[in-house]
Amino acid sequence: MSKLSTQLLMESYVKAKDLKLCPDFICLLENEIRRRSLSV
Repeated sequence: MSKLSTQLLMESYVKAKDLKLCPDFICLLENEIRRRSLSV
């Protein structure tokens, strides 16, 4: 996840939520967003 750009991370998170992807995957993205001290 650390190689993923911040922009791509946020876009992936929004798209995953829109598509109602696996909650575990969304949680993984949310954890990385928090680790980077970003806001959703």
